[in-house]
Amino acid sequence: MTQNQLILKHLRNEGNITSWDAIQHYGITRLSAVIFNLREMGLPIKTEMKRVQTLRGDISEVAVYHLEEELL
Repeated sequence: MTQNQLILKHLRNEGNITSWDAIQHYGITRLSAVIFNLREMGLPIKTEMKRVQTLRGDISEVAVYHLEEELL
């Protein structure tokens, strides 16, 4: 299964994905590139920026990608 297929399946099954999810589950370290490819294929993927606390206690923003509902 290709990276595009893995991420699309994850989005359909789980509803969203972050870079950390992609690394943990699939070993994909460049999720944004896969999302770019999926968007180029016409899939309506939106990005939500979420503030999270890091292990060091700092605040950082991470991208949470969602597949828009109409194509689920």
